[in-house]
Amino acid sequence: MRLLFITSTRIGDAVLSTGLLGHLIARHPGLRVTIAAGRVAAPLFQAVPGLEAVIPIDKRPFKGHWLELWCRVAARRWDLAVDLRASAIVYLLWAKRRLVIGPPDPTRHRVAELGDLLGLDPPPAPRVWLSPAQEVAAARLLPGEGSILAIAPAANWSGKQWRAERFAELARRLTAAEGPLAGARVAVFAAPHEQAQAAPVLSALDPAQRLDLVDVGDLGTVAACLCRCSAFVGNDSGLMHLAASAGVPTLGLFGPSPDLRYAPWGPQCSVVRTHETYEELERRRAPKGQTPETLMDGLSVDAAYRAAANLLTRLAADQSSDAINR
Repeated sequence: MRLLFITSTRIGDAVLSTGLLGHLIARHPGLRVTIAAGRVAAPLFQAVPGLEAVIPIDKRPFKGHWLELWCRVAARRWDLAVDLRASAIVYLLWAKRRLVIGPPDPTRHRVAELGDLLGLDPPPAPRVWLSPAQEVAAARLLPGEGSILAIAPAANWSGKQWRAERFAELARRLTAAEGPLAGARVAVFAAPHEQAQAAPVLSALDPAQRLDLVDVGDLGTVAACLCRCSAFVGNDSGLMHLAASAGVPTLGLFGPSPDLRYAPWGPQCSVVRTHETYEELERRRAPKGQTPETLMDGLSVDAAYRAAANLLTRLAADQSSDAINR
């Protein structure tokens, strides 16, 4: 049985689609899988069971990327073609069955929408697949024992970025002697083009404590590194969703984006947002073409600290209860 799985070019949406993909793989043993994804997101799928090919999608003028993709997949007969981009390309292919995502519903989480394609309630949670090479790379980048707090201070839009000095202060408080991650090292994650956002956080941390994970490799390697962390705090971003899918206790910081739709998914996750609502901040967006200053100042370090501490305390209590019940 052959599956064509067309997912997003955006990292976050590609990560959120992994639950649906994992469900299909588990449901159909021996499934042969071809995945089309954005070039940056493509390494997330290198270790997918039954993988035949990952086809990177590079956006072209006049939507020429869809023609390129059709040329790559049109000669094959597919048992199932899944299109999470609503591109209509699967209707131009030989496919026994087709699943195409419908219009977005802003009142529902994206993961729940994806589950609707197969009538799954609860929907399957996002997940990661890691190759041995990615795990070896992560062990080299994050050697030693002890807790690690992962910080991701960047986002795909400056309005969603909490200020660097607040990230640094939060990291210091969480890892202080009286904090929930006392003595933990702090790993700062960012993509190569996000070095400017990461640099002030790194410079504000104790050199003996900080771990520079800016531009450490592809997203699969980043996922393997996140799996070695004890907790994650970051803006609403693809890395936030990646941390949650890796099973890391994840706190997402929200302001001018809807946590109802894009909160990190899973029982090990939580969100904290600005005192302003998403709708209030949406009205303060800068005109198109202008780069706004952050819209995250309505979130204090105190509020973020309480949210992180509460999440970690709750998870620790759950683990203790599970141990007693066993």
